[in-house]
Amino acid sequence: MRVQVSLECTECKRKNYSTDKNKQKTTDKLEFKKFCRACRKHSVHREAK
Repeated sequence: MRVQVSLECTECKRKNYSTDKNKQKTTDKLEFKKFCRACRKHSVHREAK
């Protein structure tokens, strides 16, 4: 029951990364601090639609 999700930068709103998650075990949205190439800095990336 794993699904592909894309991670979106919270500052510039670009979709930079994609990953997968288990929908049954992780019901809330994923959130990671990753490097955004558009902003050229580390920022929080959240799960997008």
